[in-house]
Amino acid sequence: MKTLQQLKKSRWAFYAALLLTVGGGLTACRENALNDLSPADSPVYITNYDRSVNFSQYRTFSLPDSVVIESNDRYQTSLGTLESSFVTGVANALTSRGFQRVSQGQPADLGVAVIRVNNRYTGVGVDPYSSYYSNYWYGPGFGGFGGFGGFYPYYPTYYTYQVSDQYWEIQIVDLKNRPATGTGNNQQQLNVIYDATIRGTDVPDQQAVSTALTTIFNQSPYLQAAR
Repeated sequence: MKTLQQLKKSRWAFYAALLLTVGGGLTACRENALNDLSPADSPVYITNYDRSVNFSQYRTFSLPDSVVIESNDRYQTSLGTLESSFVTGVANALTSRGFQRVSQGQPADLGVAVIRVNNRYTGVGVDPYSSYYSNYWYGPGFGGFGGFGGFYPYYPTYYTYQVSDQYWEIQIVDLKNRPATGTGNNQQQLNVIYDATIRGTDVPDQQAVSTALTTIFNQSPYLQAAR
């Protein structure tokens, strides 16, 4: 089984290959808190960045034409209508902030990846009380209302469950100040200096894409190139 660190490394190994080919705590106060929200209120936009970075030092960015689809530890690219709208919207937003998108094969200061995460995890759980209470309150077992008529052994009840984690993500890495290239297990990781995620609901159409990107970039005034 891969560790979290290994998964992160394999994730950015894939992203880095894609980028270099082109350009060189929220909590809910109650259960099901999103149920009463309208579709317009359901999305949650989370942005974060490296506080030590001055984004005005960057001028160019590399952005692949396709979206990275992450499914557990597997990665592939996709370019449907919705993905194309997302990529175009990100490119336009960065351009409006003074950054310049470079053509394929040209060096860039920033590497940008649009990611659609669709992770599903299946596990096995155990209810340690299910058989105990069933035997205690029913039948002639020891301690039940039937008296001392017998004894039932304790067997835990097992069950399977599945967790789904789906969201959109935008990540920006520093290509201008990337470390020297290593070899083998000593390969240096690219520094992620910006991350934005869209959670809470899916992004089903171009209007939702536009709303999401407008909100994300309004929350990120520091994403600004030197004029």
